[in-house]
Amino acid sequence: MVKIISPVTQRQVEAEQIDFESKAEPWSSYELSDGTTLKVRVILTGVLRIEGEYDQSGNPIYVVSSQNVVQANAPKKIRGTPTVGAMPPTRPSGGGPEVR
Repeated sequence: MVKIISPVTQRQVEAEQIDFESKAEPWSSYELSDGTTLKVRVILTGVLRIEGEYDQSGNPIYVVSSQNVVQANAPKKIRGTPTVGAMPPTRPSGGGPEVR
């Protein structure tokens, strides 16, 4: 058990770390009005279940940690020279609660 601040009640509560297994992590694709295609993927890095708090349907409240991965493919007409000092793409850091 860990102590966290509840996103519902804003008070300190106990939460249990819940193990999980990824079944699928699909990409969502979005076509922007400038012709750019954005691909977005959410990678779950941790799950906590709050003890004693439930939603309107009686389901437990979960707090999730995640990493967003975004890939842009812009049309050549709007591409430019890479900005000096821009950070290179990085791999997900795995931040958040430790998951085994």
